[in-house]
Amino acid sequence: MSERFGHYQSELYLQAYGGTKPPFTTDPTRLEAEAERVLDPGPFHYVAGDAGSGATTRANREAFDRWGIVPRMLTDATERELSTTVLGQTLPAPVVLAPVGVQSIVHTEAERATARAAAGLGLPMVLSTASSTSIEDAAAASGDGPRWFQLYWPNDPDVCGSILARARASGYTVLVVTLDTWSLGWRPCDLDNGYLPFLKAEGTAVPFSDPVFRSRLDASPEEDQAMAVLRWISMITGTDRGWDALPFLREHWDGPIVLKGIQHVDDARLAADAGVDGIVVSNHGGRQVDGAVAALDVLPEIATAVGDRLEVLFDSGVRTGADVVKALALGAKAVLLGRPYVYGLALGGEDGVRHVVRSLLADLDLTLGLSGRRSVRGLGPEVLVRR
Repeated sequence: MSERFGHYQSELYLQAYGGTKPPFTTDPTRLEAEAERVLDPGPFHYVAGDAGSGATTRANREAFDRWGIVPRMLTDATERELSTTVLGQTLPAPVVLAPVGVQSIVHTEAERATARAAAGLGLPMVLSTASSTSIEDAAAASGDGPRWFQLYWPNDPDVCGSILARARASGYTVLVVTLDTWSLGWRPCDLDNGYLPFLKAEGTAVPFSDPVFRSRLDASPEEDQAMAVLRWISMITGTDRGWDALPFLREHWDGPIVLKGIQHVDDARLAADAGVDGIVVSNHGGRQVDGAVAALDVLPEIATAVGDRLEVLFDSGVRTGADVVKALALGAKAVLLGRPYVYGLALGGEDGVRHVVRSLLADLDLTLGLSGRRSVRGLGPEVLVRR
């Protein structure tokens, strides 16, 4: 059987018996408020902020609340199996750490801390193109842990090819291509704070360490940082591609390719027709389109339509073990966890990330067993009722 992640609960109680309470909350609904207390307004709202009125973020959470888990009794669920296979990789649980850029704005160890925590749990971390840490340094921090790479697609094909080649050479096995952020959404918190970390060269470690990108500059980033920043921003924003652009990725990546940001069943079918290996049903956590459909609301139709042709992953709004169970029951193979682990990073670096993720896994393990299910594999709609 797989690791008993639920034992983290016993570990915390035993520590409490010895007089030590958890250094960070185990309540996912309190993480954001605790992170706000340790971060400056700009960095905090960059992580926590939403597009427009925040309607999409609220819709993401409300969508989970519209489903209830129906527990079953006497199912011999003492031992549970959380391990699963995702894109050819055996994972100890159906959880992946989502790509989140500019982690240096919340902690000095940035992506290195996240990479170490993820590797220690055997879970993939998806390194963002907007990382504060170079591809190679993040890979070194991961050690033997699984690692995926997320692409914000540069409009210079040679720069894009160079970045992908570096990621592949550094042991990143899955390419996650974000489709929904070719331009930033209207984010009032960031605008009101006048805060965009990229303008101060935060989150530019990937291009600034890339030889082809550097060759495009009249002066190095060390000599003229402002010009290098502007050149990079213009290279990754403002260009929306068509489906006919996807063959370029296959020419430059020989592993699984996943398209992130799918919210319509017809786009899911087009992705399958294009021969990609997976999709992430996601609205970028409500950060791009105000008033967009909740990601969970479109998951069942998409999973039914293409789940036999590619692997369907899910993010946007995942906070609890029950959320993971619901997403899996509605057709996801695994979920991507975003903001919560970043709040953990802000609170305690590597230890904070590890605590947040272990808490989620423990909650998932216990919720699975107490609802009478012995495995994350094969969860289906019969697990749930519509409220």
